[in-house]
Amino acid sequence: MAEDEPVENISGGQAGGGRVDEFAPGDGTARAEAVVDRLGDLYWQKTYGGQDAFECLVRTILSQNTSDKASQPAHDDLMARYGEGGEAHRDGDLAVSLAAADRETLAEIIASAGLYNQKSETIVRIAGRVVEEYGGADAFDAFVREEEYDAVRDALLDMKGVGPKTADCVLLFAGGRGGVFPVDTHVHRIYRRMGIAPADADHERVRQVLEAEIPAEKCGFGHTASIQFGREYCSARKPACLDDPEACPMADLCEQVGVYPETGEVVDPADAD
Repeated sequence: MAEDEPVENISGGQAGGGRVDEFAPGDGTARAEAVVDRLGDLYWQKTYGGQDAFECLVRTILSQNTSDKASQPAHDDLMARYGEGGEAHRDGDLAVSLAAADRETLAEIIASAGLYNQKSETIVRIAGRVVEEYGGADAFDAFVREEEYDAVRDALLDMKGVGPKTADCVLLFAGGRGGVFPVDTHVHRIYRRMGIAPADADHERVRQVLEAEIPAEKCGFGHTASIQFGREYCSARKPACLDDPEACPMADLCEQVGVYPETGEVVDPADAD
């Protein structure tokens, strides 16, 4: 385990429902799996699942277009008011509480997450839909855990404000579904830069490539560890390899698509020569 592993990570970790799991390296025949195996030497290994599905959905909406550092306080403040023990908690149910929330008040509470007007509107609307269609948070949680994968993903994507990454995070961190590799901006950049996914691939195409090449039991860990790798080594503007090819632990597995150490230029892989 890396010494700088975050104590809390919105995408997983012990507090997020993950449990420590043994990590079994593969045979190295798929480069995508080789990358995830090497990430296993750098970061923690977890098996995912265990989060409440509706709270996970709310948490992931708050994290859209912002960092964990900004969205975590917003989530904590939201739960303090609308969660169990909060003054706006209703009928023992977070979805019921948020469906009845005053949108402007909610926007003020989650302001640290950014885009708070849009996110508050989305959360209130989706909470109302969860109450109307499932009866509340507990029934929605059971639906996410027990129904067929395609049915759950389709239902989530049918909710306005829920995109593929948000849906996949709920399936992974609440549903504990194997073989789900959510693609955020870090994952989208890293695997195109490495040449594992096509340079012009959209988020869905990158997801398809990774889920096809990486064993199901490694997808959850691969997602979380890739985000950490993107923050520490493979950043958008100044990847570690730009100044020193050997500074990156993935140097021998990466094609550096869009990274030009000789000129110091870094472009989106889709714009690379």
